[in-house]
Amino acid sequence: YVDGGLEQFERRTRERAVEKLERIAEGLRSRTLEVRADADWDYPVHEAIIRHARRIKADLVVAEAHAGRRLAPWLLHLTDWELLRTCPVPVLIVKSSRTWKRPRVLAAIDPLHAFAKPAGLDDEVLEAGAQIADALRGSLHALHTYNRFPTQIIGASPSVLAEIATATETQAQRAFDRALRKTRIPRTRRHLRLGHAAEAIPRAARSLRAGVVVMGAVSRSALRRLLIGNTAERILGDLSCDVLVVKPARFVTRVSRTRRGVRYTVSTAVPMPY
Repeated sequence: YVDGGLEQFERRTRERAVEKLERIAEGLRSRTLEVRADADWDYPVHEAIIRHARRIKADLVVAEAHAGRRLAPWLLHLTDWELLRTCPVPVLIVKSSRTWKRPRVLAAIDPLHAFAKPAGLDDEVLEAGAQIADALRGSLHALHTYNRFPTQIIGASPSVLAEIATATETQAQRAFDRALRKTRIPRTRRHLRLGHAAEAIPRAARSLRAGVVVMGAVSRSALRRLLIGNTAERILGDLSCDVLVVKPARFVTRVSRTRRGVRYTVSTAVPMPY
């Protein structure tokens, strides 16, 4: 039984949530930041966040990483995972409580456009990385990972395999250089790594002690996602640093602009008046 009905219950719940947020906001306002606290009565969580972000025309969504094992996130609908998949604005997933102090920002790009990623996505990743590095007085690094052909090809001699490996590396290097031709990233901060992106990116981030990894993601159908995966989603659990994920300029989210409200359920443990 709810005194005042469900509408009163909703109002009280939102007020309590805003009160808690206001206590946090006051600490931020003392640093001369403009902060507004709000709470929405909506579900599921990731859609509510996206609807609110669109309503206030947000440039960035910041969310904490889901704690625990990331087993079958597409079945559990983890909030951070769903934001990476469906949010039209950049999403910063916070994984560390460490303060950024002149951080190394690692921009992971894919100039060979594996799985037909939009060509302009690399430019957006580099631009986002540059903005963070400049704002925090850090340094911007660029990373490109590539794969070789299978090491065993029927009938191929060792010399032929060596030529294939060399040609693959040369192609990757040239594509990497073209992608960076308009940037000011020095050679010492350009990193070409052999290996699958889902493994090579976390390894490079640890080696460089990166504070933030910036990368792109595109939403795919459920079937295609199961077949080829989404690199941003797969490596999220392996990175110890924060992750900024950007989307293509023409990315269209399927999240409705209409708020759903909240599902009300009746517990069998509570006696009902009938």
